[in-house]
Amino acid sequence: MSYLLPKLKTKKDVDDAIKQTEDKVLVLRFGRSDDLVCMQLDEILSKTSEDLGKMADIYCIDADSIPVYTQYFDITLIPATLFFFNGQHMKVDYGTPDHTKFIGSFKTKQDFINLVEVICRGAMRGKLMVTSPIDSRNVHQYELLYQDI
Repeated sequence: MSYLLPKLKTKKDVDDAIKQTEDKVLVLRFGRSDDLVCMQLDEILSKTSEDLGKMADIYCIDADSIPVYTQYFDITLIPATLFFFNGQHMKVDYGTPDHTKFIGSFKTKQDFINLVEVICRGAMRGKLMVTSPIDSRNVHQYELLYQDI
């Protein structure tokens, strides 16, 4: 289903999308088109893109094609979904250690719609971090591992 969603293929495309999306939530899905979980997520994103058209712009990014952003956002688990509003990276408290991105696929379309609505409302009020409306049972739990360099 990723063929139904617009793709960003270069760093410049991503930079332009972040800078030029105004008064809408920008949803960036980092993943791989042949990954099963990414396919499931892409189906949810494509089915909701029309409903959220006035509130969000949704793009797919191949995690391997733009390694600068993959490293910058520390994307090690695929798929990872990031949210921006007016060029500002929006953080969401999912009840996991990482508030910068959503890892995995959403369980339902409604989970994704509710999340985008909460992010949009919070961002309109000037918040940079919002609390996730998604039931904690529907959020993938994982542990962050840090290495000493």
